[in-house]
Amino acid sequence: MTQQGAAPATAGRLSLWQAAFVVARRDFLAILLSKAFVFFLIGPLFFVGISMAAGALGSRAAESVTPPGLAVALDSPAERLALARAHKRLDPLVSLPPVTTIEDGRTPDALLADRSANFAGVLTGTLARPRLTGTEANIEAWKGEVALLAAEAAGADGFSASGTNGAVPEVLLTPRESSVAAERRGNKATATAGITLLFLLSMLLAGMVLSNLVEEKGNKIIEILAASIPMDAVFLGKLFAMLAVSFVGISVWGALALVFVGAGAGEMPFVSSPAIGWPAFVLLFLVYFALAYLLVGSVFLTVGAMAPTVRDVQTLSMPATILQLLVFFIASFAVSDVGGAVETLALIFPLSSPYAMLSRAAQFDTLWWHALGIAWQLVWVGIFVRAGSTLFRRKVMQSGPARGGKGWLRRRLS
Repeated sequence: MTQQGAAPATAGRLSLWQAAFVVARRDFLAILLSKAFVFFLIGPLFFVGISMAAGALGSRAAESVTPPGLAVALDSPAERLALARAHKRLDPLVSLPPVTTIEDGRTPDALLADRSANFAGVLTGTLARPRLTGTEANIEAWKGEVALLAAEAAGADGFSASGTNGAVPEVLLTPRESSVAAERRGNKATATAGITLLFLLSMLLAGMVLSNLVEEKGNKIIEILAASIPMDAVFLGKLFAMLAVSFVGISVWGALALVFVGAGAGEMPFVSSPAIGWPAFVLLFLVYFALAYLLVGSVFLTVGAMAPTVRDVQTLSMPATILQLLVFFIASFAVSDVGGAVETLALIFPLSSPYAMLSRAAQFDTLWWHALGIAWQLVWVGIFVRAGSTLFRRKVMQSGPARGGKGWLRRRLS
């Protein structure tokens, strides 16, 4: 017959979420009040230059993948055809911008604002007096090519009435402040810089989980916690404590960045405003960082549970680190492959989905994509956390049924 005193043995045991909150609060305060955390906050500032350089290189790579085009809207249909023929002859010999003949009579401003195209300049007027309209940087760079094209078209097709007489005509320039092509290049640069920063923060901050867990395993603190609360609560508490610490670090670094930019020293010409706007982009960046951190953190925390020593962590965490690098490269390539197979893979694969969705926030202003993407990532966060906590419970305390002949022999000897 069961004694009355045995019933309350678990009455005082905390629930899963209460215990997880206790662990999270303990780890959060212990890390936040430590001296090492101050040095941790200072260290990543040295990586800011790397992130900025990566964004600049990414914008140049994106521009080379999708070069802006020149819209040919000359007054005469015959001259438009002649210039297209001249481009076909000269393009194999000289580096020329891609041209598109326009027949619908749209104005240069309308063509530059056309989001379905990628025009950085519009050629109007005649072959004798061509006028080039577009952003100042592009039309200055294309001035010589356009003059060569106009002279070739007039000379080869015999437009003597145009008044060229075989001479290279002077190209009139009409600069505009922006174009869709320039805006897209800027958005791609912002997307590349955003996912680079997201990757650096995720890798840098997720590594804190490993060292903290291995240290507590060595000090036998895990065994003490396991005697009081469920191991799933330890896993959840540590994961969300590190997420909270990460947001503290991001807040400090973000405040320093605002001071830097506000002082006028942080001008970054290669990062333009994202398509969705800065407030929404920053909010989505934080949301996608939290989701990416929970996904990666659950993997790293599970790896830490399987590592008996700090030295073993480096070996066991190598596959996870390589996987993260592969995810980053796929997401970076997807920036210039919108709608392609690589971007579709990046959007579906859970570890790369936060990066790909952040890239879309920089390039497009559609909101419903993000609601669907966040819901999809939350499902996988639940799967990763559940699977990670199960492995964590089994590996840290060697709980669960033993399998195979070794398990049978161990039970017999015990």
